[in-house]
Amino acid sequence: MAHGKNQRLRFKRRRNGETDYRRRMKMLRGGSARAVVRVTNTQTICQLVSYQPTGDSIDVSVDGRTLVDKFGWPLDVSRKSTSASYISGYAMAKLAMTAGHNKAILDIGLAASTPGNRVFAALKGMIDAGLEIPHGEDVLPSDDRINGSHIGDSIAKAVESTKKSIEEATA
Repeated sequence: MAHGKNQRLRFKRRRNGETDYRRRMKMLRGGSARAVVRVTNTQTICQLVSYQPTGDSIDVSVDGRTLVDKFGWPLDVSRKSTSASYISGYAMAKLAMTAGHNKAILDIGLAASTPGNRVFAALKGMIDAGLEIPHGEDVLPSDDRINGSHIGDSIAKAVESTKKSIEEATA
C-alpha cells in the first residue's frame, strides 16, 4: 500500500479487489459487447454490456427474479444453481439476439475460472441460444449437470419448460 505524499494511490476499485483494470482494458479494446456473468449468494446475473465513453451501458439484463417473474422458473428452486445459471444465460442471449446483438465476449470479473462452474453454465446457455462467444469446449459443464439430473427429475422438467417459455417470449 502506498504511503507518503509522493506515493500514488491505486484506483479505489483496484484497492478493494473489485476490478482488474488490465483485463478490462483488453476486453474494451476488442470493441465488441461484453457478456457479463456474476454469481451472487442468491442468484446468477447475466448482462450484455457495451462500452460508451461516458460509461458502460447495460443493453440486456436477466437475473433470478426475471426468471421467476417472466419465464416461469419455479419459485422454490435455487436461482443460482448450474441449471438456473444455464437458463439465465440462455434467456439473456435470446433477448440480446432480438435486440440485434449476435457477438460478445465473456466477462467473468474476478470469479475463479474453474471448468464446469456456474459461470461456464451461463456461457453454455448463451452459446446454445445462438450468441457467438469465443470459448473452449473443455470448460463447459456436462449436459447432466445443465439439466439438473444430479439434483432431481423436477429440475430437468423445469429447465425444459422454462426454455420453452423463453422461446415463446422472444419469438
